[in-house]
Amino acid sequence: MTLAELDRAAGAHALTIRGACHPEPDAVLPEGTGTVLLLGPDEPEFWSVFTASPEYGDGAADPLDRWSKRVIGGLAQDAGGAAVFPSDGPPYPPFIAWALASGRCHIAPVGLLVHDRTGLFISFRGAIALPRRLDLPDVPETPCNSCATRPCETACPVGALGPGGYDIPACRAYLDTVPGQDCMTRGCAVRRACPVSQSHGRLDAQSAFHMKAFHAT
Repeated sequence: MTLAELDRAAGAHALTIRGACHPEPDAVLPEGTGTVLLLGPDEPEFWSVFTASPEYGDGAADPLDRWSKRVIGGLAQDAGGAAVFPSDGPPYPPFIAWALASGRCHIAPVGLLVHDRTGLFISFRGAIALPRRLDLPDVPETPCNSCATRPCETACPVGALGPGGYDIPACRAYLDTVPGQDCMTRGCAVRRACPVSQSHGRLDAQSAFHMKAFHAT
């Protein structure tokens, strides 16, 4: 299967290839892996697909992780590869390193991954490790280079996420306040401030799902 064919197969489940790389040998990868494909939600269609799934409606824990393992596991098997997930480990798969190696992701001024198409809303549901080395397309430069105002640096209402790093206690405390419900129901203000994020199509309901999971941990 070509990269385009693999992307079409993922698209049937509202997933898409958000990056691909030829990885260095790693303990979490099958020996001889030639290409790693990073799969993320194809939004806004993704949310309706996931919420119609049995995992979303069965009331058991970790519905999105279970959905991801079922769907991406099937895609990997069909492609003759192996599925890898962020929750695997230890040792944990180096998804950030793979994302940076793909050239589709970079480090934003606030220290988060930023993607050329999804901005600060980049996320990976899993990866497929293929034994063959696929030809990979050229990649664009980071969108931060053309961002004149860098709104992500000043978007956090309590300065929890900015050039100086991430103040997790301040973030969590703010989410417990009345003003913090804006982030809880619509997603992190810093991620929303990114101009690329704003054109991506992430639904508020999906952001609220992730914020609830984050704040519960």
